[in-house]
Amino acid sequence: MFAQAFNLNTLPFEEHISATRVLVDDRFTQALNRLEYFVEYGLVALMTGPTGVGKSCLITRFLDALPAHRYQSLYLHISRVESAAMLRMIVAALDERPSLGKDRLFRQIFDKTRESERCVVIVIDDAHLLNEWTLTDLRMLISAPQQNPPPIKLLLCGQPSLSKLLARASLADLLNRICVRCRLPALTRDQSVCYIDQRMKTAGGSGQLFEIEAKHLIHDHTGGIPRAINNLATTCLIHGASKNLKRINEALVVEAAAELRML
Repeated sequence: MFAQAFNLNTLPFEEHISATRVLVDDRFTQALNRLEYFVEYGLVALMTGPTGVGKSCLITRFLDALPAHRYQSLYLHISRVESAAMLRMIVAALDERPSLGKDRLFRQIFDKTRESERCVVIVIDDAHLLNEWTLTDLRMLISAPQQNPPPIKLLLCGQPSLSKLLARASLADLLNRICVRCRLPALTRDQSVCYIDQRMKTAGGSGQLFEIEAKHLIHDHTGGIPRAINNLATTCLIHGASKNLKRINEALVVEAAAELRML
């Protein structure tokens, strides 16, 4: 495996990483500042960005920083589910056995969160896949008579189409409750270089393994999308190890990009 060939302790470009390995660049710093305001003073926050841009890593970093004595986080990675199914997921995440019927599910959520000394932060990932009815029921969770401080806060994360969905007239009440918006863009060329260097260093290697021209070319082929960078950089390492190369150069990036059909 290339990890041994390049003396790495772990895979540098795996998608799911711990919060300590997440690179906090300018994009993340600005977003985390907004989310800090949301969790302290708001009810609903919105995070959008194209697929693979790093939203899940940002969520990981955000949730890891929440004081455990003040907040309980519920992370739900949603596919296309109906409202009742989503409510059952929330109840189960609160360590309760879901009841039958939406009214009872709502009551379980309200009772459980009001009994808790901690605020429950519900994070819905891939929220752009939800329908209007499910989003309406989510709004009911945070618009019910509130305690002070409120027992439930909601972070909606998804692709840019989520903003268009929330702009529908039927969801105006939910839209108006959004206190902060985080739009996560792709990495700039310099940020892509820092991203590759940081991933290599946290894996026990050196960013110098990739020549600077190779890092620039990786950015150009991937458009600065971290997930695409991960795939291309990993393919480069596999090819480099098979050729017994000491460094990753431009020619190897071109070869790897052709394999991934990025050319």
